[in-house]
Amino acid sequence: MADLDSLDLNLLRVFDAVARERHVTRAARRLNLSQPAVSNALNRLRRALGDELFLRRPGGVEPTELAAALAAPVAEVLDRLRETLSVHAPFDPATSERVFPVAFSEYAEAVLAPPLLATMARAAPGCLLAIRHADRTNWQELLERGEAQLAVGVLPEPPAIYTRLRLLPEEFLTVMRPGHPLAEGELTLARFVSVPHLLHSPNGSRDGALDGPLAEAGHPRRLGAVVAHLAAVPGILARTDMIITLSARLACGLARAHGLVVRRPPVAIRHTRLSLVFHRRFETDPGHAWLRRTLLALAREVAASEAAPAG
Repeated sequence: MADLDSLDLNLLRVFDAVARERHVTRAARRLNLSQPAVSNALNRLRRALGDELFLRRPGGVEPTELAAALAAPVAEVLDRLRETLSVHAPFDPATSERVFPVAFSEYAEAVLAPPLLATMARAAPGCLLAIRHADRTNWQELLERGEAQLAVGVLPEPPAIYTRLRLLPEEFLTVMRPGHPLAEGELTLARFVSVPHLLHSPNGSRDGALDGPLAEAGHPRRLGAVVAHLAAVPGILARTDMIITLSARLACGLARAHGLVVRRPPVAIRHTRLSLVFHRRFETDPGHAWLRRTLLALAREVAASEAAPAG
């Protein structure tokens, strides 16, 4: 077994990439190296540590017991080193080529990614925003594993090691096709629950913002379908009598883009708010601070924009 003095830091970078990707070719792309270079580095590590580290399996590689035990501490050391170096490095958005790995909910991505990317195209043309999906179930894991440097969504109160910035307050509106039985006339609770409801839930949950208020009012709703992706919603609404209740900005955007009808639901729904959450070790990182300031400014602009009226 090698001691620390005999290990090359670059070998640990290769180990970390393979451990994260579970695939040598993908790890090579992540490191901007050739696949033979990564394989050679792994062979050097195997000799130094006296262990196979990664075993070939269909579709990739599987870590040995030693590799699995080393993965988390190696990742943490490398992440902390990168973060420490970035904190002390100057950040000029106009010239930087920094990659910002972030995690957005589908709603946050739909509302904030377009203006954020437009701003970055002007102010930080060399930077890359790499967005992955986040929700209430996985945001903390993504931040802890270093796969995202901040998360934006309707998120629970985070542990004390994280900072939470509140962004957009949001009400809810109901969307349906033109000519739907509920598109005109008084939208009573009885009429509202008489038709099947479509629920957008990326993680497969069947609980939505409507369910609590409707149950309390004695009018539980009937789900017609649960979908994981917003892209499916307009087509489903156009072809069925299902209705969907969404965050107001998203509802209005879908209505404008697809000629749908928007109405206010006949039950009070507690307003939600998008939050931006990040680990406190990024507090003084200049590039991270620039991205946070930009997101906060854009959220204020979105909040000040007019929403389409709903009947």
